[in-house]
Amino acid sequence: MAVTVEKISAVTFRVRNMKESVRFYREILGMELLDGGENACFSTLRPKDTQSAVLNLEQGRSVADWGRLIFHVPDVDVFWAHLKALGFDPERPRDASWGERYFHMPDPDGHELSFACPI
Repeated sequence: MAVTVEKISAVTFRVRNMKESVRFYREILGMELLDGGENACFSTLRPKDTQSAVLNLEQGRSVADWGRLIFHVPDVDVFWAHLKALGFDPERPRDASWGERYFHMPDPDGHELSFACPI
């Protein structure tokens, strides 16, 4: 039997301000809080797909420019307009050669987020 990784369980971001980060992921991105919260030092959130990896937020010194977390959304242009209406300034959506439409924007700590859907 080959030794393989079965799935990604979680991604953890260090955040400067737990309250601001939890609110961003819950209220702006619509993720469900599973554990922790605005006053905790460690919080876990999950997207709508319960089979998806979870996102952990750990209070500490934020580390940006490490990579990118990609979220799939039903409609990139609608999601982009939603973020613009809330006062955010995401990059303009564009079509990629690999068959997705996507855009990027940072979270409150500067972690790069990408929002994508198949074309």
